[in-house]
Amino acid sequence: MRTGRPLIAAATLAVLTTGAAFLFGPGGAETPASGSTTTKSATPAAAPAECVADARYPKRQLRGVWIATVKNIDWPSRTGLAVERQRAEYVKILDAAVKRRLNAVFVQVRPASDALYKSSLEPWSEYLTGTPGKDPGWDPLPFLVAEAHKRGLEFHAWFNPYRAAHDTDLSRLPASHPARRNPGWIVRYGDRIYYNPGLPQVREHVTKVVTDVVQRYDVDGVHFDDYFYPYPEPGRTFDDRAAFARYGKGKSLAAWRRSNVNTLIAQVDKAVHAAKGHVKFGVSPFGIWRNEAQDPTGSATSGMSAYDAIHADARAWIKAGTVDYVMPQLYWPRGFRAADYRALAPWWAREVKGSDVHLYIGQALYRVGATDDRAWTKAGELSAHLTLNRRHDQIDGDVYFSAKNLVANPLGSMDRVVKEHYSRPALLPLMKDLGGSAPPVPAGVKADGTKLTWNATPGARSYAVYRLPKAGADDCHTTDARDLVAVVSSPSFGAASPGTYLVTALDRLHHESKAATVKVG
Repeated sequence: MRTGRPLIAAATLAVLTTGAAFLFGPGGAETPASGSTTTKSATPAAAPAECVADARYPKRQLRGVWIATVKNIDWPSRTGLAVERQRAEYVKILDAAVKRRLNAVFVQVRPASDALYKSSLEPWSEYLTGTPGKDPGWDPLPFLVAEAHKRGLEFHAWFNPYRAAHDTDLSRLPASHPARRNPGWIVRYGDRIYYNPGLPQVREHVTKVVTDVVQRYDVDGVHFDDYFYPYPEPGRTFDDRAAFARYGKGKSLAAWRRSNVNTLIAQVDKAVHAAKGHVKFGVSPFGIWRNEAQDPTGSATSGMSAYDAIHADARAWIKAGTVDYVMPQLYWPRGFRAADYRALAPWWAREVKGSDVHLYIGQALYRVGATDDRAWTKAGELSAHLTLNRRHDQIDGDVYFSAKNLVANPLGSMDRVVKEHYSRPALLPLMKDLGGSAPPVPAGVKADGTKLTWNATPGARSYAVYRLPKAGADDCHTTDARDLVAVVSSPSFGAASPGTYLVTALDRLHHESKAATVKVG
């Protein structure tokens, strides 16, 4: 045992203070030389103990982006697009991610008990065709996964576990919809329909949906967003009294609700790893677990508490090891009184310390340029978050909401992030308990002009290419990413300038082989 969408807060303070929910939650230029050389002896990819990594060039770091499909936020841009247009839009997003040296995408495949893939369990999503349940004429998911993998991007399938529909009229849903076939599963709340987290049947259905995707598609991860019990709305009550009376077993209502969510998380975790042991499972909770005023071990914040308001206890998941990672949505800037990034990032780092649970930070790229908070009018705020993160070894990366903002690059903020933090590629952080092993050393490495090629390596998903500096003859070149020039998905690298190169093979979890050495020029 290991020891949707993110909330869009256009008025951040309102979410924090009232609990009101919004709609969706290296190198220099050198003259190439011709000639051909072949592989020299293998050198270790793991650096000697005396090597010291440079924090400016982290070798392993998750860098991701959320691609939201609900309400056509990111992809597809609108309903009813031709298949080729849908494909082109998605590829444009992936190419933007590669340009920014990201290495993962989190794609929303189930916005609300619907499917952006061919499913026998739930109907086609309306965000493809405009009509719930209408067959779009193709199964997008194999394409979405394959195009990501082609570009060296890890693919995480993003599910919303409890949202059933975006209005309360069941008649608008296809006859095959689980909410219509099982009206006893649902709770109407506000202008939406939710599945009741307190029902074992609901947990079984959600687990079955997730397992189906893991078994049939080559996804690398399963991802839940921050929607568990609904965000509180003034004057409204989530009516789960009957389920509480039947299953509460002496618990308080709040404790029972948290237990329901904890049970689902543990159940999905077990099912995912039973289906495919290498697939990762994680959650992006609301950024505040609890405040100090509610719990002395909480954060120095004064906003909405996920533990109390939506019954999401991320601390419990970390302690139980029922997630591979947590990705708290820290969508507030430095200096924001109710939820200061400078308080929250260290708090989450302490929570995962000593565990095997990875910590990635959800970053509010969508807020950059917003004028309701002066901090977000500054192009460097986002980059400053990553600078702060360097102080905490437990923070293993960042994920940006959302894809359309990645493409738009508001205030040039992502240019600055790349310049100050992503000047080199990065391998994925290792999750050793998920299995995998380093592939053999790449064989047949040779240079032909500016192109390096080698034989495809058994067990390799991708390859890392390092270019050694002219000065220095130590063995520390793979300690960090300062000499890492590329991570490629095919056995070739086409932009080699004169010098000495190392090539390593990576399995799908980025266990790294020893290195083959080759000279160019």
